[in-house]
Amino acid sequence: MYILALLGNLLIILTVSSDSHLHTPMYFFLSNLSMVDICFISTTVPRVIVDIQTHCPVISYVGCLTQMSLYVIFACMDDMLLSVMAYDRFVAICHPLYYHVIMNPSSCGVLLLGSFLLSLVDLLLHYVAILSFSNCEDIFEISNFFCGPSELLKLSCFDTVTSNIVRYCAGSGPSELFKLACFDTFTSNIVRYCVGALFGLLPISGIIFSYFKIVSSILRSSSSSNGKWKTFSTCGSHLSIVCLFYGTALGMYFSSSLSLSPKTNAVASVMYTVVTPMLNPFIYSLRNKDIKTALRKILSRTL
Repeated sequence: MYILALLGNLLIILTVSSDSHLHTPMYFFLSNLSMVDICFISTTVPRVIVDIQTHCPVISYVGCLTQMSLYVIFACMDDMLLSVMAYDRFVAICHPLYYHVIMNPSSCGVLLLGSFLLSLVDLLLHYVAILSFSNCEDIFEISNFFCGPSELLKLSCFDTVTSNIVRYCAGSGPSELFKLACFDTFTSNIVRYCVGALFGLLPISGIIFSYFKIVSSILRSSSSSNGKWKTFSTCGSHLSIVCLFYGTALGMYFSSSLSLSPKTNAVASVMYTVVTPMLNPFIYSLRNKDIKTALRKILSRTL
């Protein structure tokens, strides 16, 4: 799955960069999404593979913080880029005459930079929550294959052991690191729901609003039913990824206060940390005529 994700996303980046017909805002954001997906899946999966092979699933506290930093940045970038891509489709369908004026290269750069800066803000909030309230240097066992913020909020600190090691099932990331914070249940829920609402529900609200306006615009148009379906089909790939990513990620984040089994947590985590980055290039390439045409050109040149 990791190799498929790497090759698929690299192929999308190569295809978009090599075909001048794909040098548009839509494919600019798609190639950046592919790049972020490569970084996102590379944050946890290589470490998991090494741990499985060495049978030594142990990571230092500093190493866990470093991995959490990368995980939060790329997960939030994924989140923000999906919202930006929904806005791009909204402008293209609802304001086609002004599309190239609104989505000019400078605007695209600002949106990309804004996504990165918001990711840093998300990381800062996680750091404040962890480093301000946690002085844990004990050994912990995390019931997941990587660290996630909602999982780590559940852990309490113990003063019986003074080693500087975090023990986990097969990997590490931000969810598990939050468990190291010495929060009571009320405080941990406040942090979880505030961060989740800011970086989860707000982007989803923007996506829902964009698609509401898109559907309204399509229904009001005088085109035939085939024309309306063709217009909306350009959003199908994006909508599929949004449902898969947000459905599993937010489900895991907000349901962490429930007593779910480790196996259930692991399966849901795999869906948005591994399956979504792997499926992104296949969904976009199989459902997108421009991408398929560009891929054929690359293959014909190569062969």
